[in-house]
Amino acid sequence: MKFPARGLYAITQTDHKAPDMVIAEVEAAIRGGAAVVQYRDKNPVDALTLARELVKVCHRHQVPLLVNDDLDLAIKAGADGVHLGKDDGHIREARKKLGAAAIIGISCYDSLDRALEAQAHGATYAAFGRFFPSGTKPLAAPARLETLRQAKQTLSIPIVAIGGILPENGAELLAAGADLLAVIGGIFDREPEASARAYQRLFDRR
Repeated sequence: MKFPARGLYAITQTDHKAPDMVIAEVEAAIRGGAAVVQYRDKNPVDALTLARELVKVCHRHQVPLLVNDDLDLAIKAGADGVHLGKDDGHIREARKKLGAAAIIGISCYDSLDRALEAQAHGATYAAFGRFFPSGTKPLAAPARLETLRQAKQTLSIPIVAIGGILPENGAELLAAGADLLAVIGGIFDREPEASARAYQRLFDRR
């Protein structure tokens, strides 16, 4: 399954939620317009079972499912790819294990050099952030809008922005060069389908 060129990138919110709720919320976000879903779970109980169910839901709607951080889980679950941070292994290993068609995203924080290196090694997309205060990663170093502008001029792969993004502030990230907006709380702290539609309107206006 292909990675979308633009759109809402939904990241699961799993803490204190039963698997059935996570699945239902993801499906609601997709109905609202989410174009790609990442399974992120820092305190998993049965990650493989949940990941496999999420793959089924996403594929039913023709939406790719990625796994955060865990290459082996992505393989076992039959996910469409993986998202790698700076401590999650090299893209070469991920590409070798997942295959040429897999989606591989790289966290680039505020580093254009890291994004260019990732692109050179075959990354599918580059993610920058955080751009606004984030409850998920309150200590993450901030990224600058100027980095997005430079990335848009120099990268040929899609650009994902992440970190505290709401419908109220997402438009400035799109204007600066982001192709996709990655969101957790802005979708799943609220009613997911309606929240996803609010983000979708940002893309419809462009």
